[in-house]
Amino acid sequence: LRMLQVKLIVTGDDFGYCPRRNQGIVDCFLAGAVSNVSLLVNGSAAADAAKLARRYNIPIGLHANLSEGSPVCQVLKTNSSLLNQDGFFHGKMGFRKALAKGLLNMSEVKQELKAQVELFHELTGHLPPHMDGHQHVHVLPEVRHVFAEVLEEYGIKYTRVPIEPGLHNCDWIPPSLMDFYLGVEEDSFNTVDVFTRHGIRWPDIYIGLSTMGKNMSVSNIWSAIDTAIVEFTSRAPSPPDAAAQSRTVTIELMVHPGYPSVPPVGGCGEGPDDFSQSWERLHELQTLIKPELQSHYKTRNIQLCSFKDL
Repeated sequence: LRMLQVKLIVTGDDFGYCPRRNQGIVDCFLAGAVSNVSLLVNGSAAADAAKLARRYNIPIGLHANLSEGSPVCQVLKTNSSLLNQDGFFHGKMGFRKALAKGLLNMSEVKQELKAQVELFHELTGHLPPHMDGHQHVHVLPEVRHVFAEVLEEYGIKYTRVPIEPGLHNCDWIPPSLMDFYLGVEEDSFNTVDVFTRHGIRWPDIYIGLSTMGKNMSVSNIWSAIDTAIVEFTSRAPSPPDAAAQSRTVTIELMVHPGYPSVPPVGGCGEGPDDFSQSWERLHELQTLIKPELQSHYKTRNIQLCSFKDL
C-alpha cells in the first residue's frame, strides 16, 4: 500500500441547507478537513452557500434533490407528480414508494433536474463539475436514466455511485438502516452500466454510509479507507514493478458536518429534519477536524482534492 498514491475527495453534503450547516462546512474546509462540497440548490441558505464557496474558493458541485422540500422549477411547484398532497416532494421513502407504484412522471424528473443545474449555474457562475443525488435518488430505477441524460447534456463528468466496500461487516448499523443501505447498494450496482454508457465517471471507491453521524470516528474512517483500498487493489490487476510507483486510487468520503439546525430556520421549504437538528452533525464536524486524522493522511500519502483535480 505504500506505493499507492491515494486521492481523497471529502465531500460535505447538503451545503445550503441552513446557515449553521454552511458555517460548519466552511469551518471544516478552512481546517483542511473537507475538500469539496455538494450544494442543495433548493436549500433555504443556498444563495449564501454559493457566496461562501466563492469567497473561500471551495470546490462545489450539485446535490440534486427530488425528495426533500420544494422543486425549483416554477412549473412543477403546483401540479406535479413529484409532489405529495401538502405540495412538497414525497420524502426519502415516499419518493421510493411513489416510484415503485409508477406514479412519477420521468419527464418532470428531467425538468426538475435541469432546473436545478440551471439554478446552480446562476448561483455559482459555473456548471457543476460533479452532480450526485440527495438521499441517493439518482441511482433509483428509471431516475438513473434521466439523471445520466442530464449529466451528458450539460457535460457534467462526475457523479457518485454509493457502493461501499465492507458495508456488510458493519454490525453497528441498525437493521432498518442497513436494509435501506443494501437497497441503495443494489440500485447502485444496477446503475453502473447506465452511467458508463453515458460516459459518466466516479471515483474508484465510495465511503460514507458506515461513517455517518454518531458512527463516525477517526478509527472508523481509517478502517473504512483501509478496507476499501485492500479490496480495490486485490481486484485491480497490479502493474509491473516499474509502474507500481505511480498507482493512483481515488476515493470519495461523503460527510455531513455542521452545527445543529435551529428550527424554524433551515431545510428545503419544510424546515430542518431531525438529523439536521441532532448533535450528530456537530460530532462529524469535531471528528473531521481532529489533528490525528489530518496527520494520518500525510503519513499514508493521501492527498485531499476535489473532482476537478481528478
